[in-house]
Amino acid sequence: MAIPLRIIDPDKLKTACSTCSLHELCLFPGLSTAEMKAVDHLVDRRRVVKRGDYLFRAGVNLHSLYAIRTGFLKSCVLHEDGREQVAGFHMMGDLMGMDAIGTNQHLCDAVALEDSEVCEIPLKDLESLSREIPSLQHHFHRIMSREIARDYGIMLLLGSMRSEERLAAFLLNLSQRFGARGYSAHEFHLRMTREEIGSYLGLKLETVSRTLSHFQAQGLISVQNKHLRITNIEGLQELVGQHGCRT
Repeated sequence: MAIPLRIIDPDKLKTACSTCSLHELCLFPGLSTAEMKAVDHLVDRRRVVKRGDYLFRAGVNLHSLYAIRTGFLKSCVLHEDGREQVAGFHMMGDLMGMDAIGTNQHLCDAVALEDSEVCEIPLKDLESLSREIPSLQHHFHRIMSREIARDYGIMLLLGSMRSEERLAAFLLNLSQRFGARGYSAHEFHLRMTREEIGSYLGLKLETVSRTLSHFQAQGLISVQNKHLRITNIEGLQELVGQHGCRT
């Protein structure tokens, strides 16, 4: 059963998609003014998810998709032996919940890595509106395609890259994603732990820590606790080489 989320008074928190700075990254880029007004009525509730709380749990039926407005979350699955496998990291502008579209049940847990806020998009209402606005369905398919491409990137990381290449690709991907959202592409905080990074990349905690120290000694990055600055982005790109960095 899903852990209930704290619901804030919609009258205090409601913000129109048409005026949100993230809507170009979210589900609704390129819609007309009239279409955006219809979307504003669709996305009428925002939820706060405190650090460590669940947005949704594996096995729970799908009711809504969630657009991250602020904060940072991880998706993860539990192995039979109780070990946690991190499947992805999600930041503002990302859409969560699409893992359940095929089976109507969530395949993973979604956990807040810091206090976060999401916009809830009821799936039935989204499907109904998509029939009225064909371009909305096109945008939704585009986002699903992006997620498939990201999954492919993860498989490439785990299947063909050395540990240094995996971590370099991960940092470059974070750089790209922060930059696309108007933040610094060269300096940011790591919201996740070293252990969570290792779980995501298929590396041991010691390997992640050692590789970060090695990158710092090479002058590629400067890292202090969770604050990271990329000082030689070209050097990281050379490490990744032809594999690219879509993670």
